[in-house]
Amino acid sequence: MIDMLVRLYDLPDCSELYASLQEQGVVLRRARAFEKHQVGEWALKNFSPKWKSEVEVACCREPVSCFIATREKQIIGFSCYGTTMKGFFGPMGVSENARGLGLGKAVLVRALEAMRDEGYAYAVIGGVGPREFYEKTVGAIEIPGSDPGIYGDVLPEG
Repeated sequence: MIDMLVRLYDLPDCSELYASLQEQGVVLRRARAFEKHQVGEWALKNFSPKWKSEVEVACCREPVSCFIATREKQIIGFSCYGTTMKGFFGPMGVSENARGLGLGKAVLVRALEAMRDEGYAYAVIGGVGPREFYEKTVGAIEIPGSDPGIYGDVLPEG
């Protein structure tokens, strides 16, 4: 899977999307350190053990580098940055029952905004799955020669 590059100084304005989600009862915020176990377990249950590990790293950063989307105090999406490598975005995910709200775009852009606010000009999205989503949403471009990139020697599950 390829890596992609995003210009953080050229992110889309998502203020209307954030407001729309808020009107639908969605809260988008940084996770808190004391929620590490809850967000990690949610990532494990809905995605993978490796993503649980990355969430836990993000929740130990200062500031916490994990954003969560909740509705009725239940996690429905998340995004992280600065976990696998400095300057890297990811992982991110949205519950199957919460897809179609624009939540993927919201958690993506919110984390990228945080990276920009911390002084990064660019972000790397490592090991991209939905390439077209990142191209369309934030203008990400492929980094030539990035497959397998840093993910060439990954330990197997189990």
